[in-house]
Amino acid sequence: MGRILIRKFLETLGFVLFITFISFLFIRMAPGDPVLTILNVDELSVSQEQVEALREEMGFNQPLLVQYGQWLLDFVRLDFGQSYVTGQPVMKMIMGGLPATLELTGGALVIMLLIALPLGSLSALYRNSWIDHMSRLLSIIGAAVPSFWLGLILIDLFGVRLGWLPTMGRDGWISLLLPSLTLGLAISSVYVRLLRSSLLDSLGQEFVRAARARGYSELRIFWVHALRHSLPPVITVFGVSLGSLIGGVVVIEVLFAYPGIGKLVVDSIRQRDYPLIQGYILVMAAIVFVVNTLVDLSYRYLNPEMKLKERKTG
Repeated sequence: MGRILIRKFLETLGFVLFITFISFLFIRMAPGDPVLTILNVDELSVSQEQVEALREEMGFNQPLLVQYGQWLLDFVRLDFGQSYVTGQPVMKMIMGGLPATLELTGGALVIMLLIALPLGSLSALYRNSWIDHMSRLLSIIGAAVPSFWLGLILIDLFGVRLGWLPTMGRDGWISLLLPSLTLGLAISSVYVRLLRSSLLDSLGQEFVRAARARGYSELRIFWVHALRHSLPPVITVFGVSLGSLIGGVVVIEVLFAYPGIGKLVVDSIRQRDYPLIQGYILVMAAIVFVVNTLVDLSYRYLNPEMKLKERKTG
């Protein structure tokens, strides 16, 4: 386990250096000038001398490599800078919005499990039945419908026409229902099909036939043997598709005006708030690292063959 953690740390270190440099480069190449945003030139009369003085004070007149080196040095000292717009520390703003994003992500994952686990399981157990055909049809429809369009439909139905649920803000668990349902429905279609395929493969393995020959009940065979054997591919896809999930959270937060870090970073991109954008990228990279490390460690429990391989190679 120690070697796995060290390897993942070195991989993530290289990934963080690469992604921060690329994002630093492209952010500053994008159209727009944060200096003009800070000086609020649309509302105030500002001279070109004032613009150039502030640009020099903030170091924007230096080469990009020098700017990145200074930012990286501050990052090593755990100084993520301050927002150009609000003047607040970047990490304070991100940590203020992170709980809302984690709540939305957790709610979406719960809804995804409530949909994908029963539908995928029933579809595999009753292959080619009406349940199987219905679940596959629903998964295809779910994959074809964009999450923002689905969110608009749910807002119109439950928020506008029926008036049952709030459609904006974060005011208790009830305001979490619509955005979580939108995101959960959007991502569940992938896992319904994947779980069905993995379960069908597991149910055809020799160990399942051996378990039936020993007289084990079908329920025990499914939960103890087949389902556990079919989970590693599902978890692998989850680790790989985590970036897509984070992107979906950003879209849903903007759509429902949910005050998480997704909406925060969209506002910061619009305002050219470079420190906040870079801080968001770092936090997302850390989350991806933690989740993928947990995915790798979970293989040792879900797939005993990996333990045997590690003992032989060790």
